[in-house]
Amino acid sequence: MQPIQIAALRTAPIAMGCMRVSTQTAAQLERWIHTALEHQINLFDHADIYGGGQSEALFGEVLKRNPGLRGQIILQSKCGIRKGCYDLSKQHIVDSVNGSLRRLQTERLDLLLFHRPDALMEPEEIGEAMECLSREGKVGHFGVSNMNPAQIEWLRSATGRPMVVNQMQFSLLHASLVTHGVHVNMDCDESVMRDGGTLAYCQRHGIALQAWSPFQYGMFQGCFLDNDQFPALNEKLRELAQAHQVSPSAIAVAWILRIPGPLQAVIGTTNPQRVSQIAKALEVRLSREEWYALYSACGYTLP
Repeated sequence: MQPIQIAALRTAPIAMGCMRVSTQTAAQLERWIHTALEHQINLFDHADIYGGGQSEALFGEVLKRNPGLRGQIILQSKCGIRKGCYDLSKQHIVDSVNGSLRRLQTERLDLLLFHRPDALMEPEEIGEAMECLSREGKVGHFGVSNMNPAQIEWLRSATGRPMVVNQMQFSLLHASLVTHGVHVNMDCDESVMRDGGTLAYCQRHGIALQAWSPFQYGMFQGCFLDNDQFPALNEKLRELAQAHQVSPSAIAVAWILRIPGPLQAVIGTTNPQRVSQIAKALEVRLSREEWYALYSACGYTLP
């Protein structure tokens, strides 16, 4: 599978989610990073809140111990979530980035995403923060997470800057991004557009859609792989895994990446062996028949 382009950044269609890395030792994290790089996976996704800041701090220790590593990776972080509220004020954005840079022991984030829509956000103020961080060389490119097209357009029109990433929850069992498009104008639950047409908007504008929790169902309810609640889906995953000589997890990611993009799956495992297994998705291109067989195995219907 070919790399994708996010603005001027060239990266694999799989990214490494760093939410859980604070549970690792520096040696374990170093091995995890190098395993990803061995598979040409070079984008590492942080947030200022992950591990209460410890995920970034531990990652920064590894960067300090390996001076040549920073030039091999794309560093992405997110800001905007505080205890009890969302905050995309200029002051909070700037303070959050400075904190992330300090913990990561680096001078620049390649990508900064605004983590959640703030009901009180003022795009002009966000634009001032973006201009300041860009001018000072602290952030290369900007994006969003969990925002719909109208919110992205509002930011873009007010700031004059493109949003190059939108990170959304997306998996086989959290697939309303595609189900409403299949059921256009149909009188059924699957036709309900819950995201304002985010997938088509990102495809049209070349915005990389990063899929978070690619193995989860519901909102952190659990993993669907080898889960007895989903026998038909797991049977089909195992069947296709055997046919392609990869793991079921690789097939689940290949299903996401088969959609015209750019799309990128953000995987959160801290197990290097599982990283290698999932990375095999980059060698799989599901046929149209295989893709729709998995779609149907989830219980989705075709009109």
